[in-house]
Amino acid sequence: MVPAEVLSELAPYVVLAEKLGRLAVQLVAGGGGIKSVKVTYASARAPDDLDTRLLRAMITKGVIEPISDVFVNLVNADFTAKQRGIRVSEEKIVMDGSPETPLEYIQVQIANVESKFPSAICDSGLVTVEGRVKDGIPHLTKVGAFEVDVSMEGSLILCRQVDQPGMIGSVGSVLGEENVNVSFMSVGRIAPRKTAVMAIGVDEEPSKATLTKIGEIPAIEEFVFLKL
Repeated sequence: MVPAEVLSELAPYVVLAEKLGRLAVQLVAGGGGIKSVKVTYASARAPDDLDTRLLRAMITKGVIEPISDVFVNLVNADFTAKQRGIRVSEEKIVMDGSPETPLEYIQVQIANVESKFPSAICDSGLVTVEGRVKDGIPHLTKVGAFEVDVSMEGSLILCRQVDQPGMIGSVGSVLGEENVNVSFMSVGRIAPRKTAVMAIGVDEEPSKATLTKIGEIPAIEEFVFLKL
């Protein structure tokens, strides 16, 4: 059993963990063939002072439920992953910071898969997403090698683009014309005028026609729609 005080303290991180798992699996091409999931927890606390059982279960839930009809919870998470041939490994990194904060960030990586959004693959060849809790709200802070900062609420459009003026307006105009409300937007880039990843939060699910129009914007190199 997970102690009540641990449940209370980790509540916002539980939401973050499940959403990171759900996001990571949607970035995998075809959604199947997953055999290895690596989770990294960064915290100012010593590894022995950080109980990650609930977080691991929620990441497993996020990874498995979108691609199956199985309901995953704290009790059956490890068994369900093993039954499906998925190995979930964990690493705990000690960082500078306040021990009052349970976690600085959580990173979820999926190995040996192709991605429907290749920019989500980091230099080590793994589909990578990373997030943290800010003011009690889960935020996505990294996709592949690109740093972003968006609230993990509603749904998300990721676009890889040429970093040039007018891109935010171009995508926003397409969504506005189709009455899709943008709740937030963040752009992460490697260097000015090079390649960037734009993360756009939307309140409604865009139609296929709308997504096609986004893909037809000349400077957009790839894009993907994700449900959180």
